[in-house]
Amino acid sequence: MTDELPDLQAILAQAQQLQEQLLATQAELAQQQFSGTAGGGGVTATVNGSGDLVGVTFTAEVIDPDDPELLADLVVAAYRDAATQADQVRQAALDPLTGMLGSAEPDV
Repeated sequence: MTDELPDLQAILAQAQQLQEQLLATQAELAQQQFSGTAGGGGVTATVNGSGDLVGVTFTAEVIDPDDPELLADLVVAAYRDAATQADQVRQAALDPLTGMLGSAEPDV
């Protein structure tokens, strides 16, 4: 029975290390910014690596006082473009780490 304790301790140490790596990767990703565009570049939305909207810019050509719905749609589309980019980078960075969770199971 005492033979299992070192394995359990190793698993717990590995889990702790994995948690630290996940937190560090998430913090690093949160510092990155991703831009998405819509309307032929008329609207640009910027999100951070956490997916939070941090900025929106417009060109004068997309601002039509008679069609505010178009501008709203372009902002949403630009945000989705940027968020998709952020999600892809986040997933690529975190998948190797979260994949390790399955390999942390003890051999029986």
